Amino acid sequence: MKPFLTFCALCCFIGIFRLPIEYYTFLRILISIGALLVLYNTLSSKQHYFSIIFLVIFILFNPVFPIYLYWKNIWIPIDIITGILFLLISFIERKEQKKEEEITEETSEPSIPIHQRTVSRDRIINPEKTKE
Repeated sequence: MKPFLTFCALCCFIGIFRLPIEYYTFLRILISIGALLVLYNTLSSKQHYFSIIFLVIFILFNPVFPIYLYWKNIWIPIDIITGILFLLISFIERKEQKKEEEITEETSEPSIPIHQRTVSRDRIINPEKTKE
């Protein structure tokens, strides 16, 4: 998912320039899909502050009921902030994955050679209960 979020951020930064209307339609579709993906991931991991931010991004960039701000000077900061947020969420996701990998490596049992392992059938079990 990181490459897709990075692509979304790159497209937002490209959207700063004066381009044909078809690109901005493509940008609306792309950013709304990316915002929905991030929204789903943040809601499932209970990160509500990012959920609210990407819900606003989805509403602003949705292609079904587009919001027209008409002035390019208003869209430029919105595109920059959206691109930075997509980069931020992709790097946060990568750091969380690394932490999860480190935790699983720490909790995994180190490999013990076969001759040093204690097999359950080799243990002596006293069937009599001790009297207290």
